Amino acid sequence: MPTERRLLDFEGLWRIAREVRHGDGSVGQFAGTAQFTPAGDGLAYVEEGTLTLAGTALQATQRYHWGADLAVHFDDGRFFHHVPPLGGDTSHWCAPDQYEGHYDIADWPAFTVTWTVTGPRKDYRMLSRYARSGSR
Repeated sequence: MPTERRLLDFEGLWRIAREVRHGDGSVGQFAGTAQFTPAGDGLAYVEEGTLTLAGTALQATQRYHWGADLAVHFDDGRFFHHVPPLGGDTSHWCAPDQYEGHYDIADWPAFTVTWTVTGPRKDYRMLSRYARSGSR
């Protein structure tokens, strides 16, 4: 059984390797880092890297705020989802699309996050692999 994760377990720098498989068969790749740093009552998450789609490489950045209770909010403050402390399922409704997520923390200090997104506007499966990068 995995160990329950707390917010401070995520603090520090992580490498990310991500694959995005779209319903039409196209595949995108992301390679970069996620930095979790103290911010208020939680951690600021800043993801930076290169997203490659159809042979075109683009710089990409994403920001979230993780709370002490592992609630994840978008940069603008809207609630996104809750990270299960033992790993497991989570979800997010972004009308009109449904996001079904899964955190696998069995190989800590590496973990994966899978999102399956379906709806009239989106259709993809995204697998992100996180691995510690250097010291906390």
